[in-house]
Amino acid sequence: MIREFTSAEVLFIVMAVRWTLILSAIAFLGGALGGLLIALTRTSASKGLRRMAAGFIQVFQGTPLLMQLFLVYFGLAVVGLPINPLLAAAVALTLHASAYLGEIWRGAIEAVPSGQSEAASALSLSYRDRMRHVVLPQALRLAIAPTVGFLVQLIKGTSLASIIGFTELTRAGQIINNATFQPFLVFGTVAALYFILCWPLSLLARHMEARMRRAITR
Repeated sequence: MIREFTSAEVLFIVMAVRWTLILSAIAFLGGALGGLLIALTRTSASKGLRRMAAGFIQVFQGTPLLMQLFLVYFGLAVVGLPINPLLAAAVALTLHASAYLGEIWRGAIEAVPSGQSEAASALSLSYRDRMRHVVLPQALRLAIAPTVGFLVQLIKGTSLASIIGFTELTRAGQIINNATFQPFLVFGTVAALYFILCWPLSLLARHMEARMRRAITR
């Protein structure tokens, strides 16, 4: 028989949603900084730097996120740091996001017409000024929609942090289900909460893509 959640269980779920959002924010902001560095490195004039950045991307795009979480979690003990599920999840997801955002933003930078950068060079602008004032503002417009789309995937990816003991939304569902033996109610609620978190962002990404297509065809 399906029963209602108790007030303590509701509070526990609310706290788990908060931790899901906190972990997503940490990973996205850290990944944004790392991704920008990777994107700039991938488009730099140095062949060695481009190869290093490409290798980083291949490693993190070519291995499962779950394995990355395990390696970081158990690797903390190897380097003498305390095993902390939040720290491990934040580091692994940040590295994961850096690889994907770096590749998304590299594509956006390379989509800016080369004539823009050549004109800036003709005006004797340095590489830093060309990127800051000419290339990146235009690339940002192209990158917004896929970046928001990746954020949706990142929020859903935080569910894997439950495997290493971090109490986010999925882990909270597992704990409550173990106490109540109501899997349909518990995991149905968890799925609905993920949908509520991700669906508006999916609509926003779709809207941005449509606007960009209209702008290109004008």
